[in-house]
Amino acid sequence: MPICISTVLSKKILAIDIDGTITLNGWGTIHLDVLKKLRQLKDDGHKIILVTGRSSVEGYLLSIFGGLTHLAVGENGGCITHGDIMQHKIIGNKGECVHALAFLQNRVDGEIKEKPVFPRMTEIVLERTFDINKAQKILDDEGLNVGLFDSGYAFHINSRGIDKGTGFLEALKMLQCDVKDAIAIGDSETDIPLFNLIPNNIAVNNSIDDLKKVARIVTTKESGEGVLEGLDMISSEL
Repeated sequence: MPICISTVLSKKILAIDIDGTITLNGWGTIHLDVLKKLRQLKDDGHKIILVTGRSSVEGYLLSIFGGLTHLAVGENGGCITHGDIMQHKIIGNKGECVHALAFLQNRVDGEIKEKPVFPRMTEIVLERTFDINKAQKILDDEGLNVGLFDSGYAFHINSRGIDKGTGFLEALKMLQCDVKDAIAIGDSETDIPLFNLIPNNIAVNNSIDDLKKVARIVTTKESGEGVLEGLDMISSEL
């Protein structure tokens, strides 16, 4: 007899990436069937937290207009936007990131330029136009307290120790929830800390190989279709 997902996921908190995960085969356009499913889960009593490399404001607005939980973790864990009246919890340090950008622009061969994105409060977002590994070594050699991360959409400079995992942990404290009740869904390098934190996780098929290696479930379908498949897999297995 099939198990109802509302029973399987009772009192669960879903930590879900946006781009490449709940979108239509790529960036930007939200998969409406996924949004409908997530709204149904929220209406059944589960918490749906968008955990994204985008601005936390973008994630929060999608949550508001999509009928999800009024809280989003953005900037790869650097900022949480929440509340019925929008408030921000700043975790990262943008000043460190600005300093690192200026340092890299003087030291790295090739053009390093910021990507035109929604304004950020804790990070710097860059075009994917340079060798990220060489750039990280330069930052490490200088002892700068930042890390470079590849979301597949852009390179991000974040304060050291800030990632989706640490940001989501802070969100759990705010919600007074336990990480053992969480389920993570994602696709990129920036989701690895989240998957390391949450053993019950789903990587959609378009995920990078390193994320698939740490995933509990890897779907056969990509992006939004993969999310729907993964949620169905959970409902039939648990």
